[in-house]
Amino acid sequence: MSSTKDGIMIILSSPSGAGKTTLVKLLAKNKKYQVSISHTTRKPRQNETSGKDYFFINDQKFEDLIKKGEFLEYAKVFNNFYGSAFKPVKENLDKGKNVIFDIDWQGTKQIKDKKLKYKLITFFVLPPSKEVLFNRLSNRDMKDKVIADERMKEFNKDVLHWTNYDYVVINDKLENCYKEISNLIESEVNKTKNEYNSKFIKDHINTLIS
Repeated sequence: MSSTKDGIMIILSSPSGAGKTTLVKLLAKNKKYQVSISHTTRKPRQNETSGKDYFFINDQKFEDLIKKGEFLEYAKVFNNFYGSAFKPVKENLDKGKNVIFDIDWQGTKQIKDKKLKYKLITFFVLPPSKEVLFNRLSNRDMKDKVIADERMKEFNKDVLHWTNYDYVVINDKLENCYKEISNLIESEVNKTKNEYNSKFIKDHINTLIS
C-alpha cells in the first residue's frame, strides 16, 4: 500500500513521433517532476546530451545491467534497447518526489506487472492524424524518409496498446495537451471528477487506424 508521503509514478507512452518526450520535459519543468532518464543503446541525435536526455551506452553494458537486475523495465525498440534503472526511481519516490517516465508500451506493461506500492498514472499520447505524425517524423533531425516510413509501419500496431492505459490524449496543440494531462493528474491525486471523454478517444482511434 502506497504511503501518502511517497511520490507517484507518471508514464507517458506514444507511437514514435507523437510528442511524448516534449510533453515529459514540459511537465517535469512546470510541475517539478523528476524525469526517469533511460539508458539506451541507440546513438544520440544532434540535440541530445548523455546524462540529460538519455544515458547512451553500448550493447555489452546494457546486457550487464540486465544481468545485474538493475532495470525497473527495459525493451527493444527499433533495434535499440531502452531501460529505466530502478534505484534512482525508488530513491526519488521514497523521498516523496513524483517521477515521470518517457517509455513505450512494453516498459509500461512491465512496470504495471510489478505492482509496486507507489501510485501509478499512465497516459498514451496520440497524434491528431497520420499525416501530422509523418510530417513530425520527417522534420525532426532524422531526415531519412526510410526511417520515417519504418516508424509509420509500426504505428497501427502501437496504437492497439491504448487500452492498457488510464488515459489517452491527443497531442494536436502542445499547450492544450499539456493542460489536459496536468488536469487529469490533479483529478487522480485529489480523487475528483474529470472531463475525460472516452467515446471521443475511441472514435479518434478508429479514424487513425481505418
